[in-house]
Amino acid sequence: MKKFLMAAAAAGALLVSGSAAMAEAVKLQLKWVTQAQFAGYYVAAAKGFYKDAGLDVTILPGGPDINPQQVLAGGGADVVVDWMPSALATREKGSPVVNIAQPFKKSGMMLTCRKDTGITSPADFKGKTLGVWFFGNEYPFLSWMSQLGLPTTGGADGVTVIKQGFNVDPLLQKQADCISTMTYNEYWQLIEAGMKPEELITFKYEDQGVATLEDGLYVLEDKLKDPAFVETMAKFVKASEKGWDYARANGDEAAQIVIDNDASGAQTIEHQKRMMEEVNKLTDGSDGTLDVAAAERTVETLMKGGSDPVITKKPEGAWTSVVTDKAKTLQ
Repeated sequence: MKKFLMAAAAAGALLVSGSAAMAEAVKLQLKWVTQAQFAGYYVAAAKGFYKDAGLDVTILPGGPDINPQQVLAGGGADVVVDWMPSALATREKGSPVVNIAQPFKKSGMMLTCRKDTGITSPADFKGKTLGVWFFGNEYPFLSWMSQLGLPTTGGADGVTVIKQGFNVDPLLQKQADCISTMTYNEYWQLIEAGMKPEELITFKYEDQGVATLEDGLYVLEDKLKDPAFVETMAKFVKASEKGWDYARANGDEAAQIVIDNDASGAQTIEHQKRMMEEVNKLTDGSDGTLDVAAAERTVETLMKGGSDPVITKKPEGAWTSVVTDKAKTLQ
């Protein structure tokens, strides 16, 4: 009997190791640090959705010194989360990246200004100092200013741009009249720092008609020639969307899963719960399928950069539905 039990245990161990060996490894590079902006992926891992799909997914957090497109080009990831402006600019410069899915349907980007500056509309930006994120995040802003006819070189008839760090200090310390914020993050950092909503005025890129697509999934074009890779990405997208669906239905639990994965210990559960609520508004109704009309509007916005457009021509092959089409056939 003892020998039988030992043999059974050994067979079980072989079965487990065999299953693990069969799991397809996928490396996902995030655009930023561990936070609820990426909850769908962390939830998919924590709830076993990736494992059930036969995937072994490693989630790599981003940060101020990490460019997802560089990681992708260097072979450090199979798929990355990035904003479309950055991806299209990268593609035009010669790195053939392709959007395979678009979990975020709406943009969360906005300019947040102090009301005591007298700003009541975009027309009041003239002569003001605006904080802007760079590292690829400046593209929507530059296109917007170009459409407003406001030079970004300073002076009474233009705007003075300061390179904003990934914090809200310039507005708190009155170094800038407005700063870049996301609906799900920096705006609430201002509130948590003691500012009141009535002291602020916000201009959402969505409302201004200059929104560009954010937080899409990108891979290298050559990889899509391999049917096995397309199959793997389809499984990944399908499982990730299960993660996003679960996060929308279970916001507090999703926020806690994010906290559990935050190796830095910098995040708080209260901030992540609030972020989860706002992020869920941006992913609501998405099954990962890219809205081509929204992608084309992004292209149009980026080409309206005056003498210095983000991209100079309409891209060809910059997005594909081959992965999401395949994902819809999976159980």
